[in-house]
Order: sequence, then structure tokens, then C-alpha cells
Amino acid sequence: MSVNIKIRNALKRYGDVVVIPNLSLDVKKGELFTLLGPSGCGKTTLLRMIAGFNTIEGGDFYFDNQKINNIDPAKRNIGMVFQNYAVFPHLTVRKNVEFGLKNRNLSKSEVDKRTNEFLKLTHIKQFAERLPERLSGGQQQRVALARALCIHPNVLLMDEPLSNLDAKLRVEMRDIIKDIQKTVGITTVYVTHDQEEAMSISDKIAVMNEGVIQHIGTPQSIYQRPANIFVATFIGRSNILDGKLVIDKKEGKSYVEINDKKFQIYNVNDKFKYDQPIKISIRPEDFIIHKDVNKGIKAMVDDSVFLGVNTHYSISLEDGLKIEITQESVLDKKIKEDTKVSLTFKEDKINIFNEEGSIALLNGVENDLVTETNSNVKDLGC
Repeated sequence: MSVNIKIRNALKRYGDVVVIPNLSLDVKKGELFTLLGPSGCGKTTLLRMIAGFNTIEGGDFYFDNQKINNIDPAKRNIGMVFQNYAVFPHLTVRKNVEFGLKNRNLSKSEVDKRTNEFLKLTHIKQFAERLPERLSGGQQQRVALARALCIHPNVLLMDEPLSNLDAKLRVEMRDIIKDIQKTVGITTVYVTHDQEEAMSISDKIAVMNEGVIQHIGTPQSIYQRPANIFVATFIGRSNILDGKLVIDKKEGKSYVEINDKKFQIYNVNDKFKYDQPIKISIRPEDFIIHKDVNKGIKAMVDDSVFLGVNTHYSISLEDGLKIEITQESVLDKKIKEDTKVSLTFKEDKINIFNEEGSIALLNGVENDLVTETNSNVKDLGC
């Protein structure tokens, strides 16, 4: 049976070092929720707090309406999949999967039924009598996944489960994990530093930095309308330009000004409609290169790399800023080095932030950050 996970005001410190200062989030029943961030941001620490492997210095953790802070890890009914597979090398695949079940005093028929079910679900039934040393890394990770799921846990926790696999296997395994998670319908918290991996499997993503959640949302909402500069640059690739937001109050229009060139934009939040310096985030695929040097922002092509479907350009603006642009490859020749060009961009795709980069100025940012304090936990059904 899956559960909702609610965390309020979590605090984690090691001595005088605070790793997670004050973190709250909600994971819905049956959701695949990913903690994404750079190394050392606190995502694995938080996962281990949910599991009960790390102490909790402050805050409250709930599975549905049950507070789990002081519940022994073995009694939290969680399944755990680690980075290093953690399969027993002396046991066959079948006995690895059976291991957790045999400690639950189930009948032999029930153990056999569940084992066969999850061997089949994870596509390793044909390897049931093999030892792990005769399996690939991806197959061993499927053994670990089957073992974690066959105990029917309330929550599945996955800590960088694909980081030891090669690129092709990672893609294959993330598809398998996503399909199995949807089939079983189990609440899953997944930790990774790989943005593409997170985008491909998640229902919701929490982007973390230095123990603080910056943005919680769907992969699409986080990519298209990031909450701040950190999220914009961590999720995918983005060029960050300095510019100005200019408001024509007489005509009621908003403009972005970059290197003395103005571009009208249409979705500035009303409370930010005043002249101010801004940071502009433009993804490589959202720039448009023009051979007419007077059509937009003046620039120079430094280098180009043909990548098949796309061509990648390195370009310098007049102010010396170097940016990256990705364009769909065309049949004629790519633009040569040292060619003067001008740039425009897809106005509806850019993002703008205040000068510090901490606040998004456009409408449409969907951020599910939890702001309730401990005093409100009961009001949330906990």
C-alpha cells in the first residue's frame, strides 16, 4: 500500500555544519518524486532521513498520518535500492529476491508467488538460478529492484541507482524503472544528479541547492519556467545575459533590452512591471541566427560543430559575452568561423529574473514549495 509522504521543517546537522536547514515537501501517493541537485546538496542525506538511516535533528516526517521520526528503519516498510546494487554475491537471483520475504514469516506458496511475480515484472526470470557474478550491472540492479518491491513496501527509495551503469544501460534502466513504478503504483523518492534522468522518469522534481529546495514542479514546468537562475542553469543548458526590463507605460508594453536592442515580451507579472536591470535566460535552442547583421543583437561566430540533427555554434556578442546556440542542421553549409551575424530569440521561450537572479519576473512559474510550519501539519491531514 502506497502512502503520502509529508516532511515539515526538516533539520540535519553534522556537528556545527548544517546540511539541511529547514526543508518541507509533500510527495503524493503513487508519485515518482525526484530529488535533483549537485553533489553535496543534501539530497541523499534527506533520503536517508526518510529511510531512518540518518538521525533527525529537527522537524517532522510522516507516512500518511503516522509520524515516523522515531520508528525503527526495519518497521517503516520501505524498499531501498542503492547505487552499488547491494545484492548478495553468494545467493542466486531467486534467493536474493526471496531474502526479504523469508524474514516476514510468509508461507512458502506466498514467497514463491511474490518472487515469481517480481522476477517476471523486472524481466529477470530467465536468470533466476544464476549467481550475480554472471549478470550485467543492469541485470543486478533489476535484482535489487525486484527484492525491494516484492516485500510490498509503502515507499520505494532509490539512491543514484543508475550512476554505475554505462550510458546505454542507464537509458534502458530508467525506462524499466518508470514502467515498473507505474505498474506497481508505489510512492517513490528517487535521488539523482543527472538532469536528463530526472526529466525522463519523474512526475515531480525538487531541485535542491545547499540543503534548500529551489523549485518543485513537473519536468516541463521546471524546464520552461524555472523559479530562479540556479534552476535555469542546472536544468538543461542556458545562456545568461545582462539586460534591462523597460516598460512603456503610455502604450502598456514591456520590452527586454540587450546591448541597446529592444524586444517586446508579453507575459511580465504585473507586480514587476517597472524599469529595472535584469538577468535573461535563453536556452541554446531558443536563439535564432540571422545573416543580416542589422536584424538583432550583433555577434560573431567563433566556432561550429556539426552533430547530425543539430549544429552547435559558439558565438561572441559585441560586449564580449560568449554564448552557445543550437540550430537544426540544414542542407547547405554551416555558418563559417568569423562570420558576423545578428541574433534574435523566441520571445515566448525566454525567462527573465531580477538582477540577483533570485526571482522570476514572468507569469506561469509553477512552484509547489511547501511553506507551512509544524503548527499547520494537522491541518494538512497529518
